Amino acid sequence: MYICICKSVTDSQIRRCVRETGVRNLRGLRRELGACDQCGKCAIEARQIIAQSLDEANSGRRELLSAA
Repeated sequence: MYICICKSVTDSQIRRCVRETGVRNLRGLRRELGACDQCGKCAIEARQIIAQSLDEANSGRRELLSAA
């Protein structure tokens, strides 16, 4: 689904950036994809996707550690 219409950035691209490039906040997302730097209407949803992706990554690490 498109999150940032101005820059044609999707939720999948945001999630991939969090996983692969270490994006942790909107500043990093702007740097990597250019999202959220024009009209700003997408910032709230983009921030939520970043937070969800970070939570998913952290819970995966915790599961790996507990299984070891």
